[in-house]
Order: sequence, then structure tokens, then C-alpha cells
Amino acid sequence: MNAIPTAVTTRSATPVLLPSLATTVGAYFAARNCFTFLFFQSNPQLGTIVSSALNMLLLLVAAFNSVGPAQAARFSPWRVACFRWVIAFLGFSLCSLLWTQAVSVPVAFAYWCGMAADVAIVLLLLRTGPLVEVATSLIQGYVAGACFFACVMWFSPTMQDLRLGNDEFFSPNLIGFTCAFGIFLAEFLIVRSRNWRYPAIFLAISLLRSLSKTTIIAFLLSQTLLLVFSKTIRRRSKFLIVTSASLMLAAFSGLIADYYQVYTNSGNQAETLTGRIGIWAFILDRALERPWFGHGFDSVWKVIPPFGFDRFEAWHAHNELLQQFYAYGVIGIVLLIGVYGSFYRQVRRVARPEFRTLLLSLIVFIVIRGLGDTERFDLSFPLWSIALLSLTLAASEGKLQVKP
Repeated sequence: MNAIPTAVTTRSATPVLLPSLATTVGAYFAARNCFTFLFFQSNPQLGTIVSSALNMLLLLVAAFNSVGPAQAARFSPWRVACFRWVIAFLGFSLCSLLWTQAVSVPVAFAYWCGMAADVAIVLLLLRTGPLVEVATSLIQGYVAGACFFACVMWFSPTMQDLRLGNDEFFSPNLIGFTCAFGIFLAEFLIVRSRNWRYPAIFLAISLLRSLSKTTIIAFLLSQTLLLVFSKTIRRRSKFLIVTSASLMLAAFSGLIADYYQVYTNSGNQAETLTGRIGIWAFILDRALERPWFGHGFDSVWKVIPPFGFDRFEAWHAHNELLQQFYAYGVIGIVLLIGVYGSFYRQVRRVARPEFRTLLLSLIVFIVIRGLGDTERFDLSFPLWSIALLSLTLAASEGKLQVKP
């Protein structure tokens, strides 16, 4: 049994110059986080509308592109348990719009459509095949888009607490996650082409510069486990990685010390651990009011009152398990365990040890990050990426093909 890039030729694993549709989609998934900041700073609402329209346009293009291929008739994603859990999560979150406490149900529905469109785009692209090559193109595109996103952040003004980001358009945590997730995807590509180590290094530096505490801690722990348990990474490579990471930390030690002073003396207390505990306690209390079906999709932003003396408004519960419990009740917890548990079981069956260890470290990263941060609508492990990886793994196992 193979894993994600194993069937890809060396040529297809090299950096992309002329992007395919799959590469473009992958780059868009990573870089769209700065779309409004770049083009619609004066009218963020219009930027959100245009970004959503672009998402739907990509869906239409992907649908048109998938019409007719013979492989589509032999493609059966419903055979993959993890994909069925992803669809179940999307279905229940859609139903929750019937009882959601979101400020605007039409706006919440538009956001849900965007999340569902991401999964649909990935599915349509994979139907055009060859599946592994399409998946690799998506991954290449995401890494390239993450590098572009990081470049935008480097040339943007820093926040008052010295972190990269913007209070209105993108948080340091979003920057950190995009960089970290891009590194994990780049590590798949590095197996076939060492040229991808350069984007990975740039993203690692950008991750550290974001000063996203939760993401950095989760990334360091997961990468440590990868280095310790991987039997395919040479000792010399491990030594170089550890040495480079140590030098990088030393180079940023002054900035980290300055940020620590700001964080402990004049930082936004709602974003500190103490503030998070207050958010967790408040949202848990609210969640227990509707323990079975939750408060519905997008029911935190502008619904939960501001916290602290500086009136910090939480986008989400800052804890994935609590976020799903608040939004969807006990059913949300079942869906969360179902999605992650089925993907974990699938990863355990991967025969190639280098990919199995890498995927397990990715799961560890997602779980640790989910303890202190999550997403407003999606899971901490984006649904489109779970669909992409699970279907690609299933294809390598021969489980997607049905008789014509």
C-alpha cells in the first residue's frame, strides 16, 4: 500500500511553474486569507462577498472540468469511512441553521456554502484523475499559496504586541496555522523532491515570526515526535534540522523576549491563558443550556458578549472540543471523534513508514493546537484537506474503484 505522493513521478513533484487548475485551487485555499486585506481594506464586507463569489466560481469551473471523464464513473468516495464522516458533519451543520443563534442566518448559510464548496471542489478535481497526481498538484498549490500569504505578512505592519497580523483581517493564529499546515504538506513533497525544503524553511521562519503561541508549541511537539519516531530520516538530517531550529530560535530570541514583556505587562488579557479559561468557562456554561443539538452554526461571533476590560470579542471557543459541543452539542462531539478517529484508523494502515509517521505527527499537531485554538466554522483539521488525504490514501489502497 502506498501513500500520498508515492505514485507521483519525480517530475511532478518539482516546483510548479505553470499551474494547473488543481494547483490554482490549492494556492487559493492558502492565500485567500489575505484577499480582503490586499484589495478591499476600505470595504471589508465587499471583500468577503467577492471572496465568496470566487469560491463559487472555482466550484463551477471544477464542476465543468469534471464533466465527461471516464474515470468519474469508477470513482466511489462513499466507500471511504472518513469521507462519510465529513459529509455527516457538513449535513448536520447545515441542519443546525434551522435553530442557530447566529446574528444573521443568511450570512451563516453563505459561510456554510463556502465550507461545503471547498470539499466539493476537492472531490470534483479528484474525479478527473489521475487521482494521486491531482492530489499532489493541490498540495503543491497550497504550499505555494502559503508562501505568498507569508510574504504578504512580512511586508505588512505588525500589531501593537509585535506579532504579525491584523485585528480586522487575519489573526496571528491564522498566519501561524497556514504556515504550519503548509510545512506539513511540503514535507510530503520533500520525499520526492528536496527542492521543496526551501519553501518549508521559509514557512518555518514565518511561523516563528508570527509568534502564534499555541500553533508554535503544537508544531514543535509534533515535529519532535516525527524526528524521534521516524526511522527513515537519517541521523545527519535530524542533526541538521535540530541545529537549524536552534539557530532560528536564537536569532529570534530578542523579539521573543520583547513580546513576552508586552504579553505579560500590557497584552490583551482575553487572549492570554487566563483569559482563555474565562472564555472556556463562559462558553461551557452556555453550552450546557443546549447539550444535545447545540446553539447551531456560527453561534459565537457577536452572540457571546465581549470579555475583559478591553471588550475582546471571541470568534470561537478557543478549544475545538468545546467549540463543537457549544455549536452542535453531544452530536458535535460524536461527529468530531468520528472524523478524526476514522482518519487515524486509516493512517495506521499506511504501509510506507515515512508517510505513516508524518501523517500521525500531523494528527498530533491538530489535536494539540485544538486544545487552545480552533476555527470559526471548520474543524481545526480543514474538512477539504481531510477529504483530500483520506480519498488519496483510499485510492492507494484500491478502495475507490468500482466496476464500470
